[in-house]
Amino acid sequence: MTSPPPEPPPSPGSGDRARAVGRGLGTGAKVTARGVRGAARVTGRAGSFTVRQARRAADAQGADKSGLSRLIELHACNAAADAAVVISLAGTLFFAGATSDARGQVALFLGLTMLPFAIVAPLIGPFLDRFSHGRRWAMGGTFALRGFLCWVLADAVANDSVWLFPATLGVLVSSKAYGVTRAAAVPRLLPDDLTLVKANGRVSLSGVVGAGVAAPFAGLAATFGAEWSLRFAFLIFVLGTVAAIRLPEQVDSSAGEQSMVLRTDSDGRRGTRIPPAVSFALRANCGPRWLSGFLTMFMAFLFRDNPIGDYAPELLLGIVIGGAGLGNTIGILCASLLKKINPAIMVVAALLADAVVVLLAGVFYGVIALAMIGLTAGLAQSLAKVSLDATIQAGVRPRVQASAFARSDTTLQLAWVIGGFVGIALPLYPRLGLGVAAAVLAAWTFFVLASRPRRGRPIADPTPL
Repeated sequence: MTSPPPEPPPSPGSGDRARAVGRGLGTGAKVTARGVRGAARVTGRAGSFTVRQARRAADAQGADKSGLSRLIELHACNAAADAAVVISLAGTLFFAGATSDARGQVALFLGLTMLPFAIVAPLIGPFLDRFSHGRRWAMGGTFALRGFLCWVLADAVANDSVWLFPATLGVLVSSKAYGVTRAAAVPRLLPDDLTLVKANGRVSLSGVVGAGVAAPFAGLAATFGAEWSLRFAFLIFVLGTVAAIRLPEQVDSSAGEQSMVLRTDSDGRRGTRIPPAVSFALRANCGPRWLSGFLTMFMAFLFRDNPIGDYAPELLLGIVIGGAGLGNTIGILCASLLKKINPAIMVVAALLADAVVVLLAGVFYGVIALAMIGLTAGLAQSLAKVSLDATIQAGVRPRVQASAFARSDTTLQLAWVIGGFVGIALPLYPRLGLGVAAAVLAAWTFFVLASRPRRGRPIADPTPL
């Protein structure tokens, strides 16, 4: 007698299936949670490592004891907030649609770029000189004002308000006022082991790091609307206000300062005078700054009408701009790492390098030549600028340093604008444009070398700015 076949196992009920699914989901959730926690730990460790390395670099060579490290951190905060503002207003930039038919609009833009400098040089500079014993509060005031204006800008962008352009101009003017005040404060916090060029390079490098860290967050906030990246900038400006006020007291120190001396000309006019070395460095800096404005405008239009081969115009412009950004970063790194740089020699070397590279690019025009132009222009401009700042800080009396920086920045911006006007006025032929640029730089180099201070002439002998 055969036994009955075994009965199949009972199918699980709905409760059993639910419990099985729940256990699977629970296991998956645990794995996911562990993965998220692991990723968070890795990200946190990487972030902590980056912060520790940045603070170690900022504190190196006695910068922590002198207080320079705090100014370095403050400038990183400033660059981060400025980057957020630029990203917020990027939609209004004309470069996205630059064509040969837009030259009149671009010329108007070039004129408007001088407005912040026209206000800073004659108005803000002398005011900051009188405020030299309150530099911390002056810098804090520029942060607080920009924070307030960013909040106004956020509402103006969201509601298309008439306050958009006035608030934007206020942010630009306040940013320039911070720059001249910060530059005048560096010598007060200079450690014994650092030169002015190296200190300026380290401060500038912190700005590159700050902008690089803040840009992704500002870009993410801008995806929800430009007003959100402006509010992100507002938060950074608030933190910067507190950090500026908490700078060391020696920033406001008047030890060693001399009163301002005005020289009266034969016709009775009075004006601010600067040493010949500063005037020489400023004239040399006008060459790289002129080239920067020329390349920006000329290349933006050139690649639309005369691209190279099958390369897209945006790619060619990106090669030049990317090379300039890389060169600027390399220059700042060199200034912050090299043990000694002679500012008088560096400003001339930068000018000569620009003239030679532009000439070679005109002869061997191509993609590689464009990359070399951008790289050299960025490198020369950054090294020349930190050398000029060091020359002003060493050769101009502290009581008038803010005015000197304001006037030098205005002069350099004027050189940039003139270069831009030349760039949009020339016919769009690459070798013709680069040939004109090389000729202008060669003539300017000859003028600068011919006007160099003579040996034995007192460095404090005043000459017109």
